[in-house]
Amino acid sequence: MRVVRGGITLHTVLSLLNTGTSFSSSQLARYGVDAPMTQVFFNYLLLAGVYGSYLLYQRKRPKSSWYLYLTFAIIDVEANYLATKAYQYTSITSAMLLDCWTIPVVLLLTWLVLKTQYLRGHLVGVCICVLGLFLVVFSDVHDGDRSGGRNPLLGDILVLMASTLYAVNNVYEEFLVKTVNRLELLAFIGGFGAITSALQVVLFEREELASIHWTADAVLPFIWYSICLFSFTTLVPTLLKISGATMFNLSLLTSDMYAVGIRWLVYHESVDWLYFVAFAMVAVGLTWYTKSGNAVAASFEIDGDYETLASEAETYLDKNDIDSESEEVHVNLEADIHRPGLVQELYHPGRG
Repeated sequence: MRVVRGGITLHTVLSLLNTGTSFSSSQLARYGVDAPMTQVFFNYLLLAGVYGSYLLYQRKRPKSSWYLYLTFAIIDVEANYLATKAYQYTSITSAMLLDCWTIPVVLLLTWLVLKTQYLRGHLVGVCICVLGLFLVVFSDVHDGDRSGGRNPLLGDILVLMASTLYAVNNVYEEFLVKTVNRLELLAFIGGFGAITSALQVVLFEREELASIHWTADAVLPFIWYSICLFSFTTLVPTLLKISGATMFNLSLLTSDMYAVGIRWLVYHESVDWLYFVAFAMVAVGLTWYTKSGNAVAASFEIDGDYETLASEAETYLDKNDIDSESEEVHVNLEADIHRPGLVQELYHPGRG
């Protein structure tokens, strides 16, 4: 019961943090600040500073190759950049709901790459979600000037591109999370992400940063965005261990309704009725997917040992813990077997 309550609490916190990052980006766009790469840079700087310092203090060797972390970080940086850039063109409500595009892309990639077998109910649920997402795009085009962005269609395309990259990273993370510590993963994402984003800031956003009037209206959203995204990135692995990836995506759906509240209460803008139809379709699709049970994952071979690839990230983490404990017991047994005098102690336990 305590684990369930903890999972529900994390669902709520992550949903609010996700809304916080979206609201901050929307505020900066309305203030005329167009520096999305600078926004994401501070998040990676925080990750590198906090978790990188911890790894240096521990003085442990990395469990995976540096280029795997670099690839992961580059994809993550560009995904965050596109998602943040989208708020320059589309509304907060559309951008947040279109994030659900990650789900069908993950399904396709896991089917192609990981050979995961999905049930008919999973496919039906995803199809309903996709129809709902098409309604969001149509709603933005239909809503016209009331959509809350200067070019809603372009913004929607940027969100879909970002969601596709997020999906690639989710599948990529399924391999990394089996062999590395979560703090190590966060540290290297922060380090390589900070370097990647800093280079792009220098190349593409110097003039924009120089033209910004650094008042409280500009500084506070930057700070709030960094805090929310840093906290979100930190807590996601814990939630995956408790509830799994499917419930993680389902929990983020509540942030879409928070976005509607922000648009009504803060921006005093109306929301097209098609958005609510789209939201309902996405909710039904995700529920249908969840009720269909777990997908059947294929097995694959690593260094001669057959490992079972689970459909949820929590299974990976739990199995990691079991494997680590088994390895420790095995090492201790080998040490005892080769210890001098063991045979004498077994036959003469009273000596020595």
